[in-house]
Amino acid sequence: MASERNGGGGGGGEVRAENGNGGGAVSFFEMPEIRFTRLFIDGGFVDAVSGKTFETIDPRTGDVIASIAEGDKEDVDLAVRAAREAFDHGKWPRMAGSERGKIMLKLADLVEQHAEELTRLECLDAGKLLAVTRTVDIGTCGSTLRYFAGAADKIHGETLKMSGQFQAHTLREPVGVAGLIIPWNFPAIMFFTKVAPAMAAGCAMVVKPAEQTPLTALYFAHLAKQAGVPDGVINVITGFGPTAGAAIASHMDVDMVSFTGSTEVGRLIMEASARSNLKPVSLELGGKSPLIIFDDADVDMAVDLAINGNFFNKGEVCVAASRVYLQEGIYERFEKKLAERMKSWVVGDPFDRRVNQGPQVDKAQYERVLGYIGHGKREGATVLTGGKPCGLKGYYIEPTVFTDVKVKIHLLKTQNFDPVAQSQVKIHLLKIY
Repeated sequence: MASERNGGGGGGGEVRAENGNGGGAVSFFEMPEIRFTRLFIDGGFVDAVSGKTFETIDPRTGDVIASIAEGDKEDVDLAVRAAREAFDHGKWPRMAGSERGKIMLKLADLVEQHAEELTRLECLDAGKLLAVTRTVDIGTCGSTLRYFAGAADKIHGETLKMSGQFQAHTLREPVGVAGLIIPWNFPAIMFFTKVAPAMAAGCAMVVKPAEQTPLTALYFAHLAKQAGVPDGVINVITGFGPTAGAAIASHMDVDMVSFTGSTEVGRLIMEASARSNLKPVSLELGGKSPLIIFDDADVDMAVDLAINGNFFNKGEVCVAASRVYLQEGIYERFEKKLAERMKSWVVGDPFDRRVNQGPQVDKAQYERVLGYIGHGKREGATVLTGGKPCGLKGYYIEPTVFTDVKVKIHLLKTQNFDPVAQSQVKIHLLKIY
């Protein structure tokens, strides 16, 4: 195992990094400057009312990147008040859709102009691979904004033929103030997946990024201001779910909530909606996706798909294909090729372009994943590859494949968000369903 040395939270310095099982691979990169650490409310950056902060951590090392303002109910109240004013009396929802689209296109241009800095922030905060983040995560932000910018002037209703002497039509209108709660696995992508359609519709919004990964959301708020988005339309509250997130979900002046995260928290948000103003709730929650491989499959392609489906983004994907069902005839060939391929899989510093897998997002997730691996071992599953932490510091875990997994085992029933795959042998697929 190699080691990793990293700078502190000030940013801007050159860092030499080694870690994981990369055999001494070294990368030199410029640490991004941490420019935005405060709440963004009504067009400006402000401290939390309480003055409290929390630390965002570099998952490569466990070191502090920066101290971030910790928003809670009082700050959410201020942000909702600003959004309410912007929606009820501001120009954004009253602006022609084509004009909103122009501002969104300018924001897309700004995101692309600052793509390198945004990429490094996302990698540093979330432990994501540099090249993939630049192409997939930050690249998707611009395309999402452009797509919804094109939709901004195409929001229309329908004219309906009635049986009597009546005129009837439908009209789509912005819902009002939207509460948008972002997950930590794809912070940049999910920011604009939620923000861009709300902007196109003419809504105002309060965004709460995950406490593990707040940096790009604050940077996006800064760019939105530069693009000409009116004050109060986009507000960003950094903080924790039980305080800031709960305040958004239960707020009487928030007209809808969109949440991506765990099923457990999704239930709490629905309950908060019911107990407050019965606001509509949009939930994207957990899953446990299967990959089903039949005897006639191309085994090399099947192995490639299984690796990508399980270990992309270090397994922190809501649609990860972490249950691999194999027909008997292909099982042994698949297992042998998969085990061979995993020998060359490199876990290490995500800024090194030779690395395949970075660290888990934070210490809690790291310990959770190791707990799942322990569950699998205790319940009788066999470790084909991996199964252990790696590296001298940081939150790195070997890519892990379990075999001999029984149908009722804990691993098969729980969304783990981890680099752990489970395969089943001698199970005929038609008998499962």
